[in-house]
Amino acid sequence: MEKVNIGDELASLDEFWSQKILGEANGTLIKVAKGVGEVRWHKHDDQDEVFIIYKGRLTIQLRTENIELGEGDLFVIPRGLEHSPRADEEVAFVVLGVNLTSNREGGKPEWSYK
Repeated sequence: MEKVNIGDELASLDEFWSQKILGEANGTLIKVAKGVGEVRWHKHDDQDEVFIIYKGRLTIQLRTENIELGEGDLFVIPRGLEHSPRADEEVAFVVLGVNLTSNREGGKPEWSYK
């Protein structure tokens, strides 16, 4: 058991749209990430994806509507639902899920790779 400071972990990230695992509880991975710009359209067929906004604003683009999230907001994307997160300015967030992808298949834009 180890205490983790979410703000410190977010500050240590040097790549956008890459998730860093902070811990695991009851089979759920707890991750942090930062983003700016737009992620490719994608879906997760085997899991729901939970976003909790820590700092900034994030738009979850769905095919039928856009969901605007601000600090303290939580949104669950059901498995199989196509989506594309977008941040006009840098956003920091917590992600909950099982084996969440943060790679090309999971929508990560090519420009965000080092």
